[in-house]
Amino acid sequence: MEIIISATDHQFQLLADKFNKNNHIIVRYYVSDEVVPAGDIYIDASFEEEEPCFSSVQNRIVLVNAVCTPSEMLPKNFVRFNGWDGFLSQPSLEIAGNDESVTKAVELLETAGLTSVVSADELGMIGPRVVAMIINEAYFALAENISTKEEINTAMKLGTNYPYGPFEWCELIGFRKVSTLLQSLAKTNERYSLAPAFQIN
Repeated sequence: MEIIISATDHQFQLLADKFNKNNHIIVRYYVSDEVVPAGDIYIDASFEEEEPCFSSVQNRIVLVNAVCTPSEMLPKNFVRFNGWDGFLSQPSLEIAGNDESVTKAVELLETAGLTSVVSADELGMIGPRVVAMIINEAYFALAENISTKEEINTAMKLGTNYPYGPFEWCELIGFRKVSTLLQSLAKTNERYSLAPAFQIN
C-alpha cells in the first residue's frame, strides 16, 4: 500500500509515524509541483491553507485537513480529517464525510495500521469545535479578570489534565484557524460568537 502525503515537514513526520511500516506500507512525501503519483491513499494536510493538490485524484480516497470546509463543497472521494496542530500527535485520526467514502477510508486506514474516529460531518467536527469553544471561554474569563493567561493555562492542565492550556492551544493551532472556525459556527448558532477579548487579540 502506498500513501502519498502533502504536508509540512512536521505534519508529514507526525502522519508517517502513525502508519504500520510492517504491513508493506510505503509513505511518500509529495511536492506540489510534481505530477501526482499513483497511490492507494492521498493525504493533503495543508488543504485549507494552500492550493488543493490532489483535485485530479478521482478513484481513490483523498483525506483532506478540512476542519472548516463542509463535505458538500468537496468531491465525493474526499474525506475530511482533523489535522490541526496538537491533534496529529494523538494515536487516532478524527475523520468525517459522506458515509461511503468514510467507510472506505476507515478500512484503508485500518489496513495501514491507523485507528480512525468517525465524527458527525459538521463544521469543526468534534475535537476542533470543542477546543475552540474552550479557548473562547478562556478569553471571556480573561476579560472578566478571573485570572491571567498563564494561570488559566496552568489551571486547565492541572485541573482537567489537558495537554495544553487554552491559550497554549490557541497559539499552537493558530489564532486565525480558531477564530475562522468560531465565526463560521456563529453564523448558525450565536453561542459560538467570539469573546470580545478574542476579537482584539
